[in-house]
This record gives sequence, C-alpha cells and structure tokens, in this order.
Amino acid sequence: MVKKEVIEELKRIVGDNDVLTSKEALRAYSYDGTTNWIKEPDVVVFPKDSQQISEILKIANKEKIPVTPRGGGTNVSGGSVPWFGGIVLCTTKMNRILKIDKENLTCTVEAGVVLQDLNNALAKEGLFFPPDPQSFLGATIGGIVAENAGGPACVKYGVTKQYVLGLEVVLPTGEIVNLGGRTLKNVAGYDLIHLFISSEGTLGVISKAELKVNPIPPSKKTIIALYDDVAMAGETVYRVLENGVIPGKIELLDNWVINRIEEMMPLGLPKDAEAMLLFECDGIEEAVQKETEKVVEISKKYGAKDVRVAKDADEANRYWTARRAGFAAVFGKAKTVLSEDVTVPRGKIPDLIRRSQEIAKKYGLELVILGHAGDGNLHPSFLTDVENKEHYEKATKAMEEIIYAAVDLGGVLSGEHGIGLEKQKFFSRVTDPKVVNLMKNIKALLDPNGIMNPGKIWE
Repeated sequence: MVKKEVIEELKRIVGDNDVLTSKEALRAYSYDGTTNWIKEPDVVVFPKDSQQISEILKIANKEKIPVTPRGGGTNVSGGSVPWFGGIVLCTTKMNRILKIDKENLTCTVEAGVVLQDLNNALAKEGLFFPPDPQSFLGATIGGIVAENAGGPACVKYGVTKQYVLGLEVVLPTGEIVNLGGRTLKNVAGYDLIHLFISSEGTLGVISKAELKVNPIPPSKKTIIALYDDVAMAGETVYRVLENGVIPGKIELLDNWVINRIEEMMPLGLPKDAEAMLLFECDGIEEAVQKETEKVVEISKKYGAKDVRVAKDADEANRYWTARRAGFAAVFGKAKTVLSEDVTVPRGKIPDLIRRSQEIAKKYGLELVILGHAGDGNLHPSFLTDVENKEHYEKATKAMEEIIYAAVDLGGVLSGEHGIGLEKQKFFSRVTDPKVVNLMKNIKALLDPNGIMNPGKIWE
C-alpha cells in the first residue's frame, strides 16, 4: 500500500490532477489488452517530462514501491498490469513530436506519442514509420519500443528495433541517461540501447526516442489469394519469398476469421474458403507491377483456388481494414480468449498450422488462426470462458502444446507481444538457464531494489 505522504509527494511533483486514486480510476488501469490478467494499482501518476519521471522513481526506489510503466495499455501479454500494485506510471501526457528531420529521415518523439498521430504527422512530409502494430490507434511509442512491437509490414521492413537510433531512459534510481544517437551507424561502446528494447518496462522508463523513418512508397497493390487448405496457404508464403519477391505485407486469415469479416463488413469473400492470404506489394510502380504478377503466378501454382488483385486503393483499404478487424472479432466472440503470437521459421509455417489443427482436434476445440505469416508470426487462438472450468482447462492445455510445438519447430514464444505475465511460465522452461540468469543479473544491476514492473518475464 502506498503511504498517504508518498501520494502527497507525487501530487507535488506532477500536480493534483495528474495523480489518480479513485476506485474507478484504479480499476481502469488494472488491465491491458488481455482478457484474464487484472490487478489494481494503488495510485496512477501522469508525468509530463523526464525530470518528473526521475523524481517519481527516486521516491519509489527509496520506498521500494513497485512501478509499472504504461502507455496506451494496448499490449496483450499482461505486461502493463500492475501485478504487485504500487504506482502505474502512465506516459500518455508526454505526447510531443519534437522534431521531424526529412533530410536525415529521422524523428524525435516523447514516449507517449500515439503511433497513428506520429504517422499522420510524418505523412505530411511524405514519410512513415514502418513497424505497424495493429493497435496503432492507441499504442504509444514508449510501449512499442519496450515491447519491440511488430505488425504486417515487418516481413519487408523489420520490427521496431531496426528503427530505434537513440533513447532517453530514466533508470529505476532516477538517473536520466541518453543512449545511441541520431546516426544510422554507431559502434561507440556497448550497444546498451538494445537492453531497453524488448525490456517490457523491467529496466527503466523510456521517456524519449530518436527513430528512423522511411519515404512513403509511391505505389502499392493488394493481392488476395484464397485456399481450400490453411497449410497450403502457409506454404505459399515461403514459396513467394524464395522466388525473390518480398512483399510489404503477407497476412493469413482462416475460415473462421473470413466469416466474421463477412458478418461485420461484407466484401464478397467466399465463406467456404479455408484460408485467405493478403499480400501488399509496394515501391516503384514498375517494380510493384512485376512483383504483383509474380505473386499471382506463384499463388496459383501452389494451390490458390482464386486470386484477385484489388482494382484501386479503396478496394485495397477495405481488405486491410477487414484484416485489422480480425483480431477484434476474435476477442469479441468469447469471454476469455487464449491467443498466442508464436513465431517459427517461415518454411515451418505449414508444419505449425498442421500441428495446431491436430492439437485442437485432439481436445475437441475450435481453432482460429490468423497472423503475420510473412515473418512466420502466427496467432493461434481458442475461444473459451475462464468460468467454464472444464473447457478452459482443455483450451489451456491445447495452447501449451501449440507453444511447445512452435519451439520444437525452431520457433520462439513471442514474435511481437512480449512475455509479460502471459508466457512467463514457459519462458524459463524453453530458455537456457544461463541466459535467464544473465538477464536477472542485468536486472539486478540496473534495478537493485526490484521496483520496475516486478513479476514479469520470469516466474
């Protein structure tokens, strides 16, 4: 429990209006994008700059109060759930875009900038930030960096870590440090910046970021390929790539998702199709045309029963809007959803799909599959209800088997969502104990009192 005098001190730092203690406010900051992790903090604080974060952390470190950094709270790993109560430090009021440098293709932003707002500002300069987590309407840059977030465009452009040039970080002791810089190349000393990318708020609070951005491609085309077999669609993914074509995006949706999309926004998709691949080719117009023709050719060669090319940008946008709605459709159809983001080498996508289908059949469960197939990142999901003990236990066991199947195929526990609370019970089982111990030692060095987002990543 945070003492009254500490709360008064927090109010002195950020102002009365930016310290929340009401029951309604604490409830609102007790969960994230998952469906089964909930814990209320003792207080929610909204700093407006890194100096205020520093003062907050100095108090928390002295009093040994848990601190959970939070942005938009859109993450789906339980990462921003304050598992031990204490302080939720929410950076959403640190939302200034400090600089857009078109000449050097960089931008400087505070941690609370929402990704969509950043891309809207960049678009006015003909630029964009390529990593595109599907929560871009609410996700903030600090959380995106801390989770090393990704999305559909990562098949061609890579994940967040490829676009972080520099960070301002407030350490648990209150020290403010600047890592990296503004240059594309930097080998001056240890690459400390990558300690904080993917750190899930366990090592410090990211307060500012220097990001690399790209010019907006002049031309785009969307291709839709439909299949009678989900694994066959998975095979097409690596067949396209091995033929030298790297689309900007390759997304996979199964029959269940196709039908939910048709219910929400009819696009004329065949409801009997077992799977759909969505491709987007982007770049110079001539190259896009040739790549599109190649994708169509390869898709047909490897089993697509129907291949379409969107006739214009409006039609293409409808398909991509539908894809973004797919995840919401899954989470909106059940009280509890078990959804993972296991990632395997792309050539193993068909194997993971078949193994997942076999596991679902074994437990008598309906399996939903969608994901960023272009980089081997799939989201197998089970719709269940935590209050239905028998069904929930079956779904939990089935998902555990899918996770281990992915690891057996050379994959990893998480491609973009992080470990958080959701996958921590698996982390130590599939990670070399020496590596886990090394991480714990780094954590102890930077956070000697263990105040930063405790209870996450490892058990």
